[in-house]
Parts: sequence; C-alpha cells; structure tokens
Amino acid sequence: SPLCCLSLQEVGPTMVGDEHSDPSLMSFLGATKRNMLGNHFWEYYVNDAPRIVLNKLESCGYRVVSMTGVGQTLVWCLHKE
Repeated sequence: SPLCCLSLQEVGPTMVGDEHSDPSLMSFLGATKRNMLGNHFWEYYVNDAPRIVLNKLESCGYRVVSMTGVGQTLVWCLHKE
C-alpha cells in the first residue's frame, strides 16, 4: 500500500496523510488532522522532521521508493508489501 510524505522544510512540519489515511497509522505517527483555510480537504501532519517520520515508517515495514523536490516542498513515496 503506497504512502506519501510531504515536507515544506527539512525540519518539519511533515504532512503524512489525507482524510482517508489509516487512522491507526496516523496515531502511531502522532499525527494531527487539520483543514487549512481555503482547502476543501483534510490532511494529517506531525511537527517532526521528515527523518524521524521516515524512521518510524521504516519500523512498520515501509520502504522509500522515490523522492523528489517540488519548489521548497520535498516528497517521499513509500511502499509496504
């Protein structure tokens, strides 16, 4: 099952899911659900740096399959068998 993490900075916050994400995984990551003004969707985020989030996801069996930068946003795509 694929998962994407977004970070606007190298230190956080890190977006870890959308409104349809697995609630138990979001709880494990310590994520908070929010709706940003002007957006018509909800997102989960943590204040942790991406490396901390990626380490937690690795402990759950997720592996990074790609990473890219879009402006000042960094995007990691992960997969769990």
